[in-house]
Amino acid sequence: MSADHSLPDTSAPAEGASPVTQVGYLPPGTRDRRALLMRLLGTYGTIIVLGSMLLIFSVLQPGTFATIGNFRNIINDMAIGTIVAAGLTVPLVAGDFDLSIGYVASFCGLLVVGLLSYSGLSIPLAIVLVVGLGTLIGIVNGIVVSKIGVNAFIATLGTGTIVVGLNYAYSGGIPLQLTQSREFTGIAIGRIAGVPHLVIIMAVVLALLWVILNRTVQGQHIKAIGVSPESARRAGVAVDRSRIVAFAIASTCAAIGGVLMASNLGSGQVTAGDSFMLTSFSAAFLGSAALREGQFHILGTLIGVLTVAVGNNGLAMIGAPIFTQFLFTGSLLVVAVALGGIGRRYGRG
Repeated sequence: MSADHSLPDTSAPAEGASPVTQVGYLPPGTRDRRALLMRLLGTYGTIIVLGSMLLIFSVLQPGTFATIGNFRNIINDMAIGTIVAAGLTVPLVAGDFDLSIGYVASFCGLLVVGLLSYSGLSIPLAIVLVVGLGTLIGIVNGIVVSKIGVNAFIATLGTGTIVVGLNYAYSGGIPLQLTQSREFTGIAIGRIAGVPHLVIIMAVVLALLWVILNRTVQGQHIKAIGVSPESARRAGVAVDRSRIVAFAIASTCAAIGGVLMASNLGSGQVTAGDSFMLTSFSAAFLGSAALREGQFHILGTLIGVLTVAVGNNGLAMIGAPIFTQFLFTGSLLVVAVALGGIGRRYGRG
């Protein structure tokens, strides 16, 4: 008589057995709680991170960090980065990346000093030309991406590298000093009724971008492209033109940031704005997990920049080595992308 070597049927639990014993099974209540937790992280994760840092640094350095003066310095110091990051938010809303913004900021900051000190242009003309150049670079990015069909990651990285080449060709890799037009430095360091110019300019740019994205037809088109370019095209949206506009806005804001940076420093530095790329992406992705479920938006980016600024300021206050700021910003970018992904995954759950 042969033995029965057939395997037992494990496709269903035995009668009366608890379903929780099945591998990978979660009871409905557990699944609901997990989904709720993920939605909360995706919507309020950045605010939780910001609040935690404020609490920790305030406890560690109550006499220096947790002061009105320090918070004023944080807001003033983050103003230029906020303008660049807010501009980057627009193509991100449309589903595109722009890796050239840091290089554009560096070149435009260097160029405006050169035009003032060595070409003898007036301040308004130099600023208009430089910001116009930034807009042109953004238009080129948009055309390469939308009309030629090059991936935005590759296109803007290539454009940014070309801008680096122009930067070094113009300056020879040497910082340019502002030899005249002391009024130019007043753009960044001046105040109106006690409020720094940088903070006022930041507020104006943020308000304009918010209105563009939320109160104009063009902004609605950019949002529609971010949801589904093909559906937007079938609905009559000029997809290519809207993407070009988004890239133009990003580069224009980068150019404005470069001009303000040069005004603040009183010189044109070859690589001064390069770091804006990492911090801007960190801020924008952190912002996607602030009040929205994985969606890029201007208010969120402001919160994201504030989170990065508070972290860097707090690390400096406690005497942490300078390399920890790079570790912090890089780690924050990873966390930001994760939180944004969680928000998009569970936002409609």
